[in-house]
Amino acid sequence: MTEDQKPLLKVVSPDATPEEVAAIVAVFSALGGGEPAPEPPKSQWAAPAARMRKPLAHGPGAWRASGLRG
Repeated sequence: MTEDQKPLLKVVSPDATPEEVAAIVAVFSALGGGEPAPEPPKSQWAAPAARMRKPLAHGPGAWRASGLRG
């Protein structure tokens, strides 16, 4: 057998029930051991730059436009 074909788990106790085998497989699956999960993308909702007020334009209509900005 090559390294790729080796079983990941070998049950050596002949009296293991299918439920016991399923339980140990579930435990090992939960432990992971593979590559780590990718980090979720950072939310820009609470970014400090979002709290900064944008500069208001000067000139005719600037006062009215200042109330329309979001």
